[in-house]
Amino acid sequence: MYKMIIVIRSDIEMSVGKIAAQSSHAAVSALDTADKKIVSAWKKEGQKKVVVQARNEKDLFELKAKCGKHKVSCSLVIDAGLTELIPGTATALAIGPEKEEKINKITGSMPLLK
Repeated sequence: MYKMIIVIRSDIEMSVGKIAAQSSHAAVSALDTADKKIVSAWKKEGQKKVVVQARNEKDLFELKAKCGKHKVSCSLVIDAGLTELIPGTATALAIGPEKEEKINKITGSMPLLK
């Protein structure tokens, strides 16, 4: 089984719409860097996505580094600052799609976004 994890920072104020937009940016961008065979398999399985929360920017960047260490594709979203946030704010990280076992080593203990 394959899945994608979308990580949203919980320490910054974002409207529900902004969170949805940042999640979408992350997911779409992640597909550009992922292995095409994995993307195809993930799509055939229903495109499983799980949204979790990171405490802060530091956690987001640490997760990105872990992805590199485990050779899992990811995409970091940096906001342009046109609506709610200061330009250059890191808001979201999409991880995968990738095999669940591989992703769970990186994000397995993270809480779901509430």
